[in-house]
Amino acid sequence: MSDQSPYYYETEVDWIDRRSCALAAPGMPDIEVGPPPEFQGTNGVWTPEHLLVASVNSCFVTTFLAIAELSKLEFAAISCGATGKLEKIEGKGLQITEITLRPNLVLRHSRDKDRAGRILEKVERNCLISNSIGIAVRLEPQMESIEAPAEAA
Repeated sequence: MSDQSPYYYETEVDWIDRRSCALAAPGMPDIEVGPPPEFQGTNGVWTPEHLLVASVNSCFVTTFLAIAELSKLEFAAISCGATGKLEKIEGKGLQITEITLRPNLVLRHSRDKDRAGRILEKVERNCLISNSIGIAVRLEPQMESIEAPAEAA
C-alpha cells in the first residue's frame, strides 16, 4: 500500500449541437470535441481517438523530459509523432489496438546515443498513461547529434 494520496483530474463534456461537444477542465481552455469525419464528425475538431493518442504521446515526451533532467542527458530538441491504429476486433467492436511513437531526439553529444536509447526505453516503461490503458505501445526512435564529428588527424 502506498502512502501517496491519490490525485484526481476532472473534466466535463457538454453537448453543443449535432455531434459536437465542448470539453472543459477547471482552469483550462475549452476545446471542441466530436467524432472523426469517418464517423459523421466534423473536420478540424479534436476527436476522442486523437485525444487518446495525444495523451500517450504527450505523456511520453513529458516523462522523457523528467527522466532526461534527472539523468543529466544533454539534448537540443525532442519531438514525437504518434499514430494510433483503430480496427474492428471480433466480439469487441472498434478499438485502438496499437499506438506507435516516433520520438526524434537531437543530442548535444554523439557519445550519449547509447545512454539516450536506454533512457527512451526507461521512459516507455514508466509512462503512466501507456501503463494505464492496456494498448500496445511501440517505440521507433530516431536520434541524431548536433556535435560536429571529430576531424581526422
